[in-house]
Amino acid sequence: MSLTTRLFLAFGLLWALLLLASLATARRSVEASLKGHLEATLLQDARKVAEAYTQGRAGTPLATGGVRLHLYGEDGTPLVLTEPAHRLEAADVRSATAAPRVFLRRGFAAALVRTPLGVLALTQETQYIQEALAALDRALFQAFFLLFPVGLLLVYLTARFIASPLLQAAREVARRGPENLEPLPQRGQDEVGTMIRSINRLLAALKEAKEREKAFLAEVSHELRTPLTVLLGHLERLPKSPESLEALRKTALHLNRLVEDLLALARGELERNLNPHVLDLLPLLKEVAQEQGVPLEGEGAEVVGDPDRLLQLFRNLTQNAVRAAGRDKVCLRLRKEGGWARVEVEDEGPGIPQDLLPRLFERFAKGPGGGTGLGLAIARQIARAHGGEIQVESRPGRTLFTVRLPLLDEEVE
Repeated sequence: MSLTTRLFLAFGLLWALLLLASLATARRSVEASLKGHLEATLLQDARKVAEAYTQGRAGTPLATGGVRLHLYGEDGTPLVLTEPAHRLEAADVRSATAAPRVFLRRGFAAALVRTPLGVLALTQETQYIQEALAALDRALFQAFFLLFPVGLLLVYLTARFIASPLLQAAREVARRGPENLEPLPQRGQDEVGTMIRSINRLLAALKEAKEREKAFLAEVSHELRTPLTVLLGHLERLPKSPESLEALRKTALHLNRLVEDLLALARGELERNLNPHVLDLLPLLKEVAQEQGVPLEGEGAEVVGDPDRLLQLFRNLTQNAVRAAGRDKVCLRLRKEGGWARVEVEDEGPGIPQDLLPRLFERFAKGPGGGTGLGLAIARQIARAHGGEIQVESRPGRTLFTVRLPLLDEEVE
């Protein structure tokens, strides 16, 4: 069922229950009012008659028609019965000797007051109350069948009004193709507006992801094309230059590793492809420092890790720093801090934009230096796969990447 139908059924049922409850309450109120008025009138008349008999006044003080007068002994024995059908039980009569009482019996009501002559009882038939209630029931029945359809119409219009913003948003989404990720028109500040704002944030995130994906494909295509061009060039010169075999092998290894990293990063499998060894980080950092031509400060620090992956991690960070600031403004540092090996890559470049810092380690997040947007994402996965973490601080003139890896435990060694 549609939302409008569900709202209509729910509100329609609620309206029917409320209408029935209101009509039933009205009937009970009228019935109680009629019976209460009858009891009060009978009791008042009974007291007037008892007062007249006590004072010996002639005539009757009653102005109400249809009232029957009866007299009982204090033990409940009937002395005078003007209407045998209105005879009361002896127990009812005896209960009135202490205080005036009113009883409702089937077909009549009775008010009892004690007098010197005995217990005086005034009775009156309740047939007119039943007839009035029957007429009221017919009126309420007619009112129900008149008000219920009108209420249902209002309920339907209300349901349409409530569901209208959702239906409009649904139609707007249905008209769009998969390429249209523009935000939906905003509609107020209520719950529907909150939902549309959430959808718009999702659309914005999808649009950004799609743009990053396009840029990534373009960059990866370029990155893959370059080693492939080199590979083809060396293949063409292979008969004339045997030393090009080494360059060919390195290029092929680089291309293979790039493709493997792309697949592993997409599947989150870097941590499952580790080949751990007990190793000293200082020789790895010396190799990176020599490759990039940057200074290195620090002492030896042993960890358990995959030397190839850790070398890739430090090479990625150092290459980014050199690309941003130049070799003469980059420094590598290694030191121990508690139970951790702390590796710092610091540069004096222009810094990283503040709006990029929160998502710097996400896939396809590209800084001002360009690249595929995969290097730092792979670096963070490598650090976490070794039980460590990578952090960054940046401002114009100073950017610091810090990698913390757990030191080798003596028991493990």
